[in-house]
Amino acid sequence: MLCRLHFHLATKLFEMFSDIVLFSLCLLITGILIFVLIYFFITLSDLECDYINAVECCAKLNFWNVPKLWLQLAIQLMLLLFGRWALFLLNLPLCAWLVRAFWLLPKRRRVGVEYDSSEIYENARIREHMWGIGGHFAYQMMGMFVYLYCLLDAVMNEPVVMEQDDVEMLNRPAAAKEIYTPKHYDTGSDL
Repeated sequence: MLCRLHFHLATKLFEMFSDIVLFSLCLLITGILIFVLIYFFITLSDLECDYINAVECCAKLNFWNVPKLWLQLAIQLMLLLFGRWALFLLNLPLCAWLVRAFWLLPKRRRVGVEYDSSEIYENARIREHMWGIGGHFAYQMMGMFVYLYCLLDAVMNEPVVMEQDDVEMLNRPAAAKEIYTPKHYDTGSDL
């Protein structure tokens, strides 16, 4: 009985939130992720130009690794809960890559430390990190346009209830024929 009540409350909660809310949240989170990735680009380019030292750069970047992962997983969870399977599968490779970089790499001494100040100058690691961030950035930009398209589609498919047709154009009812008839102008030339 209690399980049915929880299921009923969960379905009412999902009915209350429409696709418009889902895709608006996805756009917002994706925008935040894009700004974080731009911050990563700027910080790594500052390190490359020797404006900051490696320890400071890696501390700044490692701080944002955890929120970056959780924000991406929040998008993934929302898509899963709302049953958007195609978008869920589209985001799955990126989530797997972020989880792998966060947790499963055997070189890492601490969980969540992707940037190591002692290794960042070795074997062109800065360029490798820049390429990884560039791929992640491109993925997020693609996702942003997909979510924007889905949001516009959800807005267009949302039912609108109107009591009466009160649309007017130029202070005339919209059904007036002279508004919609095109005017032909004689230019005086035969084509």
